[in-house]
Amino acid sequence: MNVTVDRDRCCGAGQCVLLAPEVFDQGEDDGVVVLLDPSPGEPLRAAVREAAGVCPTAAITVDERS
Repeated sequence: MNVTVDRDRCCGAGQCVLLAPEVFDQGEDDGVVVLLDPSPGEPLRAAVREAAGVCPTAAITVDERS
């Protein structure tokens, strides 16, 4: 799994951080997503998929091929 984020699309809703805090964080100044782990291990993958699915601006992309 390879995860990317589009910080320009992010609105700072924070759902990704709530679902997968080991993978996502929010910038202190602007609340925009910060990607902590672009290649999360198997135990985190379901939460990352859910975070991408609930992102209101579709700022998270998950590539399952990696």
